[in-house]
Amino acid sequence: MEFCKAFNAATQKMEQGMPIPVVITAFSDRSFTFAMKTPPASYFLKKAAKIQSGSKTPGRASAGTVTLAQCREIAEAKFADLNANDLDQATKIIAGSARSMGLQVVE
Repeated sequence: MEFCKAFNAATQKMEQGMPIPVVITAFSDRSFTFAMKTPPASYFLKKAAKIQSGSKTPGRASAGTVTLAQCREIAEAKFADLNANDLDQATKIIAGSARSMGLQVVE
């Protein structure tokens, strides 16, 4: 019950329905800590492309399009959770995720 109250207080200003990955560490004295991550890239990509789901057959059928500028914005939001040294590499990671979902990345 205590976790729910702390989590709800921490996510009160966030958008409703946004998936938030959380890492919870529980200790033997029944205390805990939790660290919230950024939402998955697929959530941001679906929101940017205004679609409900990715393509059932990526590479063959396109589900929608996203621009490179949108990929860059998503990379800025997720930069702390990505394994990249700079923003250009992070943008390439997000663009690759978009292609694997069946989205076309346009300039």
